[in-house]
Amino acid sequence: MTENEFLKELEKKLWTSANKLLPALDAAVYKHVMLGLVFIKYVSDSFELRREELETKFSDPNGEDYLGGDPEIVAEELEIRDNYLEKNVFWVPVEARWGNLRQSAKLSMGAKLSWGAEFKGVGRMLDDAMTAIERENPKLKGILNKDYARLQVDDSRLGDLINLVSEIPFTHQGMNSKDILGHIYEYFLGQFALAEGRKGGQFYTPKSIVSLMVEMLQPFKGRVYDPAMGSGGFFVSSERFIEEHQGTLGNISVYGQESNPTTWRLAAMNMVIRGIDFNFGGEPADTMRRDLHPDLRADYVMANPPFNMKEWGGPELEGDKRWKEFGQPPANNANFAWLMHMYFHLAPRGSMGILLANGSMSSTTGTEGDIRQKLIESDAVECMVALPGQLFTNTQIPACMWFLSKDKKRKGEVLFIDARERGYMKDRVLRDFKPTDIQDITDTFHNWRKGEAYDDIPGFCKSADLAMIQKHDFVLTPGRYVGAEDAEEDSEPFEEKMARLTGELKAQFEKSAKLEAQIKKNLGGLGYEL
Repeated sequence: MTENEFLKELEKKLWTSANKLLPALDAAVYKHVMLGLVFIKYVSDSFELRREELETKFSDPNGEDYLGGDPEIVAEELEIRDNYLEKNVFWVPVEARWGNLRQSAKLSMGAKLSWGAEFKGVGRMLDDAMTAIERENPKLKGILNKDYARLQVDDSRLGDLINLVSEIPFTHQGMNSKDILGHIYEYFLGQFALAEGRKGGQFYTPKSIVSLMVEMLQPFKGRVYDPAMGSGGFFVSSERFIEEHQGTLGNISVYGQESNPTTWRLAAMNMVIRGIDFNFGGEPADTMRRDLHPDLRADYVMANPPFNMKEWGGPELEGDKRWKEFGQPPANNANFAWLMHMYFHLAPRGSMGILLANGSMSSTTGTEGDIRQKLIESDAVECMVALPGQLFTNTQIPACMWFLSKDKKRKGEVLFIDARERGYMKDRVLRDFKPTDIQDITDTFHNWRKGEAYDDIPGFCKSADLAMIQKHDFVLTPGRYVGAEDAEEDSEPFEEKMARLTGELKAQFEKSAKLEAQIKKNLGGLGYEL
């Protein structure tokens, strides 16, 4: 079984089985139940793998760490926290170890747990496990969900879920525990976003869109920042990009901010599962009103902020230093506030990508037209990508990608890419990009940047200078610049084509007449006349 087949089968099995709990809980609540269990399973698996390594090391008579073969001495050494922390493995206390939780879930109320406490239900046991993990690992303080008992979910259902998550395997053909559990975590995030609909999009950006932005920016090394991070999809995709291009994850530093407390926790758990060190400001907070990274200058900034957000600021943000270069953004729409916030946080050679509603490319409401003109005239805009519709779970608003840079490779030019006809319908309501779509767009951008193997393609891409953009009143809609796709030349003479088409039409009419006669005959045989 291939890696992809294995993951697809595992996804289907886990999601189908886990849905047994959905009738009892709303998806917005249920995701924290399931993802919390996946998280405990991951840290416990990592802990047990390290424990096995240590046990082998301490019990090998030929090794320099041999402890003389005394099982009690080995057991004591296995409970020393530093032996785990030195390998960046979270210390998991006995009451949070997965094997103990799985075994204890079968007990009756009032029974004694193996670590001495009284069993007060599976929900309470899971809350205590989360509390213990946070207590023993200060970096996780305030991150984990500790609401299992409050939800009052039947113990048998929680026990079934624990058994289900227990079936997530350690490895498969070279895939390690982190890869598998990380994939499952990301899969569940996407499924819950679909289940929640509009609200789900607040914490989840579709994977193909994230991949497109990351492939265009190529964050190999440096500081990566997302001021509207949701569940951290851009950071996860950056990690994947680095691994696929033989880079080192330690070469990037991750910074993020999120105002929703539950989403902030999801992002932090996402980073921990993948072993990504992060700085999320220590707590959830509104990026516009309370910037938790005021002095950060990032090499790469990526975000999918809420589109057309109305109430984003107030009098306290008038004249803010972030608007100094391009002007005060309008009070009733945050699109340009996000743009300028991100540009403000760019390092001198930094690049950024942001998803915004299509209106941002042409609107002149309030100060938006003036700000856009200043961004263009200062040569900050590098590339504009128009996206197809129906890409998002939470909105049907047409969207685009802006790419800005403080160190443009091609001065005085902007690349326009019209990708509205790309992608395919993955189901009745959602569109997705094919890998070839992402490659076509990213190759076009990078070839244009390098000045190699790039040509304007009617209907798809156009490199326009600032004078041309000025003629279009500083509107940045790609459709204005790329023109229409070249039609295939029709070499068939008109007279021949008409003769062929009328002949085909005559044959269709004759076939229709035969069908009509047959239907009348059949109805007549049943006693019905037309």
